[in-house]
Amino acid sequence: MTTPSHKTIEVVAAIIQLGDRLLATRRSTGEWAHHWEFPGGKVEPGETAPEALQREIREELNADISVGRLLTTIHYDYPRFHLVMHCYFCHLLPGQAPTLLEHEAACWLRLGELRSLKWLPADEEVVAVLEQGDV
Repeated sequence: MTTPSHKTIEVVAAIIQLGDRLLATRRSTGEWAHHWEFPGGKVEPGETAPEALQREIREELNADISVGRLLTTIHYDYPRFHLVMHCYFCHLLPGQAPTLLEHEAACWLRLGELRSLKWLPADEEVVAVLEQGDV
């Protein structure tokens, strides 16, 4: 539950699929440096969630994606803010390969390998949803 002192931040995350693998990226800076996440970022005013996701992946990974169906929307209370994260299945467009522009590392993992990483707390919830459903 959001308290009055919490601001709400709306973000999008890409569950980028390549065959039976999913892309994870590791943050390089900030309070959550060295934690893994599904790439994405804030939704800017006037953007749809898919538009924000395409922009964020271009900015973070220098790659173009197609945005598929919504997997889940996660609500998570971090100490300083309430996060609303819309998570979409995505694919790289033909000829695209991610290039790290903001992250320190990336890896492609099968569903059963996701728990081997130290995820951001909200992304841990995404992993749980992925484990319950069809990827």
